[in-house]
Amino acid sequence: MYAYTDFDREFVRARAAQFRDQLQRNLAGELADDDFRPLRLQNGWYVQRHAPMLRVAVPYGELAARQLRQLARIAREHDRQDAGLPTERGGFGHFSTRQNLQFNWIPLPQSADVMDLLADVDMHGIQTSGNCIRNITTDALAGIAPDEEVDPRPYCELLRQWSTLHPEFAFLPRKFKIAVTGAREDRAATAWHDIGLTLRRNAAGEVGFAVAVGGGMGRTPVIAVPFHAFVPWREILVYIEAIVRQYNLHGRRDNMYKARIKILVKAEGQRFVDAVNREYEALRADPATPLIPAAELDRVAAHFQPLPPLPVLPTAAATPPLPAYERWLQRNVHGHRVPGYKAVTLSLKRPGLPPGDITADQMDAAAELAERFSHAELRVTHDQNLLLPWVRETDLRALWLDAREDGFATPNIGLLTDMIACPGGDLCALANARSIPIAAAITERFDDLDELHDIGDIDLHISGCINSCGHHHSGHIGILGVDKDGSEWYQVTVAGSDGSAISGPSVAGKVIGPSFAADEVPDVMEAVIAVYLRERQAGERFIDTSRRLGPLPFRRAADEVRRSTAAVD
Repeated sequence: MYAYTDFDREFVRARAAQFRDQLQRNLAGELADDDFRPLRLQNGWYVQRHAPMLRVAVPYGELAARQLRQLARIAREHDRQDAGLPTERGGFGHFSTRQNLQFNWIPLPQSADVMDLLADVDMHGIQTSGNCIRNITTDALAGIAPDEEVDPRPYCELLRQWSTLHPEFAFLPRKFKIAVTGAREDRAATAWHDIGLTLRRNAAGEVGFAVAVGGGMGRTPVIAVPFHAFVPWREILVYIEAIVRQYNLHGRRDNMYKARIKILVKAEGQRFVDAVNREYEALRADPATPLIPAAELDRVAAHFQPLPPLPVLPTAAATPPLPAYERWLQRNVHGHRVPGYKAVTLSLKRPGLPPGDITADQMDAAAELAERFSHAELRVTHDQNLLLPWVRETDLRALWLDAREDGFATPNIGLLTDMIACPGGDLCALANARSIPIAAAITERFDDLDELHDIGDIDLHISGCINSCGHHHSGHIGILGVDKDGSEWYQVTVAGSDGSAISGPSVAGKVIGPSFAADEVPDVMEAVIAVYLRERQAGERFIDTSRRLGPLPFRRAADEVRRSTAAVD
């Protein structure tokens, strides 16, 4: 992991002190709420439906065990204390699809104390909100994936440092998100981002980036457009500056729903591509334009060196096979580029808690597992789970036993109940409908592991509103909460994709009919799955069958659910 320098620590502490001054002046009535709002937002503080929400930055998803323990402390001491919960229970956090952690119940007067606690472990909420460049995300298997061509993490760190408090890009027309991958398989959903970067090597072995621009979800789902096939790595900040500068100049500021760069790219087409490339060439021609020094990349990359291969040990005595352990090995354990190691997903999808939620006690338990089995390092995944990147193969069984005790060993990674879901109307002020009860109802309906494994790989994504924080557009099955005359209804899509190897090229799912009432959604899900099980061909996953059949058979099955419900009523 990247280790903070003295400068980094001084910077974060100064930012926390600045925020404390702003907060105190706001609470004293000396700084108006409207003036305080952009200041708190660029430190990660929202005011949501019931209470403030803090989004903590987890740069490119890397998290140290000591940091997770501090997040557990914050949850216990500050999260939801005003709701009257017993202190020993503490609060909880929610891991998002952009590899950050959110707290939903911290009283605003305590926010400066929380910022100081974060600074103590080299963490903050800087630029996790606001119309600026947000957290840089990447593949949770970055640096360890067998199919990786170039480790993206050093470049992500350079991007993080460059974009933090960049004076020209602090107030863009709208929020701006960048994702990076260095593997053959895109596990970072790059095509759904404002900028998607793919590291690659040319025929000469030189490292560069393929750049795509203008992806995004929301009211207008758009797949990013290729802008440049190969930008040399030393020039990538120059190229991104050209993109963001042109967006800053020409992006719409009169309508927030049309302010994202995807709207500009879609409206202007090749003219915007040409404007970016002209800006890029002008910057390259300017002797004052800095390139990334090779020494700086080497300095940052030194923090991300892989662990050495493990010595070959004598084969351990065979143990009787356990079906539960074998399923866990199949679903939760992943290949590794360093011999002797595996990566292991700790599932945060289990009955009783919303997808991505984690209690204070579970944070401590996950930190302990990381310290015992993964060199005190964890990753936050795009699918709202945690991952241990450095597990010795010889430790897998011991890890499984401990993970079971802590509730992290559900063998459902990639299956229907390993769903993505936003907090929805239970917590978010923007939501039209609740996501958490829908996720819980589906988890309860599909609670048989044998059935789940027979159904196989399915990405289920649930959003509580059109802002798409649950990435419903890219789900093999997507569920979108909508408002109808003050009631909660849900629209269902099929055949969406985030660009992974299982999903295929990124594409938005197709709607299978009018929206459904909340109590109809589990039946609709069952009907949709039944179509797949009946129609699938040998070796076909759900995404393959849904693309081959198109939305019509699923629409008919869902309509039958509606007719049955109406007949009962």
